[in-house]
Amino acid sequence: MATASEAERAQLHTPELDELSSVLQAGLQRNFAEVKVTVVDCPDLTREPFNFPVKGLCGNPRITDVGGVPYLVPVVQKHKEYDMNVISKELELPGAFIIGAAAAPSRIVGMNAELIPQVLTEGKGHPGVNNSYYASINPKDGQCLQEKYCDKFSDCKFGLLGNLYACEGRPGKVIEVQAKRRTGENSLVTALRKTLEDHYIKQSLALGGVFIIQEGKAKIHIMPREFSACPLNTNEDVNNWLKHFEVSAPLICQSVLVSRDPGLDLRVEHTHCFSHHGEGGHYYIDTTPDSVEYLGYFLPAEFVFRIDRPKETHGVGRD
Repeated sequence: MATASEAERAQLHTPELDELSSVLQAGLQRNFAEVKVTVVDCPDLTREPFNFPVKGLCGNPRITDVGGVPYLVPVVQKHKEYDMNVISKELELPGAFIIGAAAAPSRIVGMNAELIPQVLTEGKGHPGVNNSYYASINPKDGQCLQEKYCDKFSDCKFGLLGNLYACEGRPGKVIEVQAKRRTGENSLVTALRKTLEDHYIKQSLALGGVFIIQEGKAKIHIMPREFSACPLNTNEDVNNWLKHFEVSAPLICQSVLVSRDPGLDLRVEHTHCFSHHGEGGHYYIDTTPDSVEYLGYFLPAEFVFRIDRPKETHGVGRD
């Protein structure tokens, strides 16, 4: 397993939730016909449709960018593997609840796949709980295959890259986002990020959280089971290698986004989704703008941690 280097850390701007909700309300109205952004108590995430091992998204919220796309393309570096329990300590939050988007550990699952992590890491007198999913290409029919990670594997590892939101998993106040009927060109995640980027011109903000696509369909990708034998040097190469699907609501999405990179070579947005009807992967955007409905819960992160930053970097494959 690759040993994570000492984490780089940057403090992020964390406006009051009332201010943030007003900013997001104004920004999202440019991209959706109906928008309502408010401050609410976080719903109990142990209930449907989330079924998380913790009740909330609150308590020392932070994000991390682990590894990176340069470990996947142009040529994969399979030895890059990480452990959620170790990552939580690197984040100075042992026992953290971690969600987001990552690559499955190919050494363990025996193939390349998308990981949808939901991990309560070990610490503070409780054992680790891994409720993660992973999505791969079904070798029988070439379609999406979503499986429960803990049904087959007991570890808390991931490979290559991860964009993760970590917190203590407590109840508390969060930003609730309701958006219907997309009128603009941006996905919900991109619309949130660009709103923050445009409003907070000199500051870096990050949001982490979950949202449900309640109605409509969405475009996703899943990486092939086999890593590319040929170098993937351009975005076109990467897109031709990936397998794209249209999947149906309800979809539960886990997202990390950053308004602007504070000099840490961050991936500024990354979202993976799962469902209870067997579809999941890397979310791009809804494909039914006239009927789509979103419901999300987000919190601004106080810090961003950069772990095992690639020494040789590029901008390919970060969509």
